[in-house]
Amino acid sequence: MYVAEEQLLKNEAPKSELRLVFADSESDIEDAQRLRFKVFAEEMGAHLPNPASGLDQDIFDPYCDHLLVRDERIGRVVGTYRILRPEAAKRIGGYYSETEFDLTRLQHIRSRLVELGRSCVHRDYRSGGVITLLWAGLADYMSRYHYDYLIGCASISMGDGGHAAATLYRQLKEKHMAPAEWRVSPRCPLPLHALNQHVLTDVPPLIKGYMRAGAMVCGDPAWDPDFNTADLPLLLPMSRLNPRYARHFQASN
Repeated sequence: MYVAEEQLLKNEAPKSELRLVFADSESDIEDAQRLRFKVFAEEMGAHLPNPASGLDQDIFDPYCDHLLVRDERIGRVVGTYRILRPEAAKRIGGYYSETEFDLTRLQHIRSRLVELGRSCVHRDYRSGGVITLLWAGLADYMSRYHYDYLIGCASISMGDGGHAAATLYRQLKEKHMAPAEWRVSPRCPLPLHALNQHVLTDVPPLIKGYMRAGAMVCGDPAWDPDFNTADLPLLLPMSRLNPRYARHFQASN
């Protein structure tokens, strides 16, 4: 398994020492799954299978590379992404995104398409350092393996019934919609027609970062009833990566 060069960043949290690595053992993966459970189930109220385990697990995990940020001071994973390569997606039968979206129009780029998912950061470490490290590792990964496209779902809470999600989608599609040849369609669409698309809301920092990096919205949002989120399909061709972001991530590497 590919292992990133270790990264070190201090002062994200008081006296923290952050190190970026790829999981190379089952215990590493369980540490990531434990953080995912804390964020998705305990914070966001997602209904996950086997909650007594305290882990967020699914059938895709064994096929993915798991990118971790650890606080070495306390030995805890405080941020994670999971990465599904096209070869691994073929072995399991598809991408996780295909459980929510029809990706037929992306068929011509599948051999160069990497899926990013299950992104989360511990609530005490959300000032920016952890996500910067994760993106640095991801940029290095894409460069080393010569993949050209990133796909993933950006989740928006449905705590207000979906109005904020509908509003965000209306705002984002005005400037960030992908061309028709890269559009996907949701299997369980968010009922946009029944929602108020003009409520006061802010673009979540993570989605704002994706847009600034050069990502595009690929279609209408899907509703994920288990996580109670509206999921926006995003695509980032590495050729569109904002040069300022590229320099930043390369400098962090």
